[in-house]
Amino acid sequence: MNKIINKSIKIAIVGATGLVGQSFLKVLEEFDLPIDEYKLFASKKNAGKIIKFLNKDYQINELTEKSFDEKFDFALFSAGSNISEKFAPIAASKNCIVIDNSSFWRMKKNIPLVIPQVNPQDLENHSNIISNPNCSTIQAACVLHPIHQKYKIKRIIFSTYQAVSGAGKSGYNDLKNGINSYVNNTEYKLEKFLYPIFNNCIPQIDDFLENNYTKEEQKMIDETKKILHEPNLAISATTVRVPVFNSHSESINIELSTEFKINDIKSLLDISPGVVVHDDPSKNKYPMAVDCSGKNEVFVGRIRRDFSIKNGLNLWVVSDNIRKGAATNAVEILAYLLTGNIYNKKTLLF
Repeated sequence: MNKIINKSIKIAIVGATGLVGQSFLKVLEEFDLPIDEYKLFASKKNAGKIIKFLNKDYQINELTEKSFDEKFDFALFSAGSNISEKFAPIAASKNCIVIDNSSFWRMKKNIPLVIPQVNPQDLENHSNIISNPNCSTIQAACVLHPIHQKYKIKRIIFSTYQAVSGAGKSGYNDLKNGINSYVNNTEYKLEKFLYPIFNNCIPQIDDFLENNYTKEEQKMIDETKKILHEPNLAISATTVRVPVFNSHSESINIELSTEFKINDIKSLLDISPGVVVHDDPSKNKYPMAVDCSGKNEVFVGRIRRDFSIKNGLNLWVVSDNIRKGAATNAVEILAYLLTGNIYNKKTLLF
């Protein structure tokens, strides 16, 4: 990947007032990329608001069809599928490279679906639109990729425990309001979910399909195949919304094609970019949502053999779904395009 050099870089942030948009700004501050100018966009109702970013005040601009007449090198999008469907092609037509966080472009042919630590080579071919995978897919693929490269995975079973932040501000409010209702013995109206999420687990994320899987489950299946370049890989998924504010947890069961040693798996993951092994049963150490929130890496523990099948392996994978599952991965794509480097920070959990 060629670096962009001797050029003033200008970035558009679309959806700057949302949960992921706000995280875009936090991660960009942390990464300190060679970017010279930013412009922030959101809906008409949020236009005019002031956001503090990089020790400066930025005014929110209304996103319109003429916004990209002003030349941008890159645009980070997190404003929903309808906005991405309409505005990403407009930006791309102006020679602006769009990194889109919505689900709209993910499974489109010839649109790269990228995790820099997994398939950066796919960035070599794009038509100015690059898609950010689903949050639950990102953290799983970061751990599965190095294992698949060495041992070749035959089958994957995903069971996810997904935080309410993945459902946006309204999902966050449903949990917060449910807690307040319980404490104060008051009634409240659900904003996002069909059922109360406080003190409950909901085995449905997104709508059901004709095959009785949800869209979220099908996303994990289809996106994992695309990212790993394995269209025939056997995958099943069950995705569950749990009463946790932030960070998704996943139990991943895999069947490998060749024999393995647990210590070799741990060593392999320990050197994998963006992955942190936190696994010591003797000291009750394993990744938890409460510890992983606010961090950019993918954490893995409970690494153990599945004795029910030959070459079976169980993994417990946790990551901040708003960060690595959305904003951080998008910024890492941007960083790779700008510098040619893959992010490989290793944060320890204590």
